Amino acid sequence: MVFLGRYAHNLDAKGRLAIPARYREALAEGVILTRGIDRCLALYPLEAWKPLAEKVAALPITDADARNFRRLVFAEAADLTLDAQGRVLIPPDLRRYAELEREALVVGVDASIEIWSPQRWAAVEASLDTDAAEIAQRLASLI
Repeated sequence: MVFLGRYAHNLDAKGRLAIPARYREALAEGVILTRGIDRCLALYPLEAWKPLAEKVAALPITDADARNFRRLVFAEAADLTLDAQGRVLIPPDLRRYAELEREALVVGVDASIEIWSPQRWAAVEASLDTDAAEIAQRLASLI
């Protein structure tokens, strides 16, 4: 499945976040939730997580950046399932990392989903509003 769109949801008192209904079927087998690079959370269906995890695990342990990246990806990763209401329980450490309190934005980014605090997402949007053309130009050769 391709995850697209942005959805605003509230976290309940226990830290559970409702996943948009259109995403739930693709996540029924379970998900991996971990730190995202930009202080958001990254949520992967198992089928998308496995190849990523294999690539990260294959990075050389002799390289300090590779070791740190492995820690970023795996150290606080959580293997989760959606409950009967389509919610996922976000562990407290991950909520603190992403600065999630009562509200969250669930953002589809193709093979995975990002979970953002509204304030952090607003900063990303502001940056995209001013830098989109420059970013597209720099990445044009990759497309």
